Amino acid sequence: MSRNELRSHVEDILSFLSEETKEKVGVEKIQRELEKFMEYGVPIDQAKQTIIKKFTGNTSFNVPVSSERRLIADLQPNEKSVNLLGHIIAINPKEVSVRGGKKQIYYGIIGDESGTTTFTSWRDVNVEKGDVVEVLNAYTKEWRGEPQLNFGDRTQIKKTDRNRLPEAAFVPMVYKLKDLKSGIGRVEVVAKVLEVNKREIEVDGGKKEITSGVLGDETGKTQFTSWHDFKIKKDDVLRISGGYVKSWKGIPQLTFDENAEVEKLDEDKIRFEEIGRNQMRIYELEEKRGGLDVEVEGTVIEVRPGSGFIVRCPECNRVLKNNGCSVHGEVKGVADLRLKLVVDDGTGAVNTVLNKDLTEALLGRTVKECEKIKKEKLHEEMNRLFFGRKIRVKGNGLVDDFGVSIIAKDAELLKVDIGKEAEKIAAKIEEL
Repeated sequence: MSRNELRSHVEDILSFLSEETKEKVGVEKIQRELEKFMEYGVPIDQAKQTIIKKFTGNTSFNVPVSSERRLIADLQPNEKSVNLLGHIIAINPKEVSVRGGKKQIYYGIIGDESGTTTFTSWRDVNVEKGDVVEVLNAYTKEWRGEPQLNFGDRTQIKKTDRNRLPEAAFVPMVYKLKDLKSGIGRVEVVAKVLEVNKREIEVDGGKKEITSGVLGDETGKTQFTSWHDFKIKKDDVLRISGGYVKSWKGIPQLTFDENAEVEKLDEDKIRFEEIGRNQMRIYELEEKRGGLDVEVEGTVIEVRPGSGFIVRCPECNRVLKNNGCSVHGEVKGVADLRLKLVVDDGTGAVNTVLNKDLTEALLGRTVKECEKIKKEKLHEEMNRLFFGRKIRVKGNGLVDDFGVSIIAKDAELLKVDIGKEAEKIAAKIEEL
């Protein structure tokens, strides 16, 4: 360890000592203590903790004090004493329930030259979008297999100069729409506007008009929201530089404002017929945390309970039990039909619910015909027809704490060439 690094760690220790203790102990003694620990190979964080406890008398003291700066790309789940330098790409308040009460937290995206990550702060950190900050004593947790940065009561956040970060930290990274997932920032895309609409929302007690819609490129589609009027129109081909991705109702969407650059390109650069299908494996859908208009193929491994003929409340659409709605009481129900399937493609499983029209088409029976069949018999027939069959499902993909699901807009049973499938399996066995 160099003398400068050692001095930096000594200064960290001194920052936790009172003025009286500093005068009494002295810098040289702190340095000698730290050097002794280094000679014995004690990890630097543990050594600093021990010295602070010794000279403060606080045996319960447990604040990590590593001064080493971490890059966001190197963060791992469940780390303590995370220090980093980054700029705030997005920050938003959110009200959550904690121990029966309400608490306001803040969540957002922070980035450096290595990448971006989401963060959650359990207190107001008094920073805004665009601020460059030095973060000390943060920690990480695992969220859907990835590290998420957390700012706790002992985390220190200081605003600092922009020039402390290399310019690469502010340069947008080029993405295809298929690769967008919630929590990434500094995004640049080239896409065609497929749908566009404007609406007014309440913001800080006033009204603001925002533009939203759907973008498409050769890899698929995504929703977007613009907080600035860039005069976006349907059929425009845009280069959007400086946006970020957040989740809206479980689906990732591109968000950008006046700080982004929006350039209109030749409309023929992307034609409608070139817009790609969001065809993906289930693990990809889970990794990107949802998607708009996705398409997956797999094998039906379960026809779930609740499939078949049902009766819904005409007011709230809830399924009736014993002719009663849990909200509206006894009502005259509306007949309906559905299929609840679990589909597996070898990389993961997805839950999907097929509505009446899709179920009638695949089952070859109308809702009136199904009403006359006993519940158990209908479920047996559905199992016989669909279990083990290959199916293609299209719709909006959602990822939440309960797993991956698709709100089906279309579904199709696929024909399988048994001979070709057998050849593939045999080839794989030979490789082993």
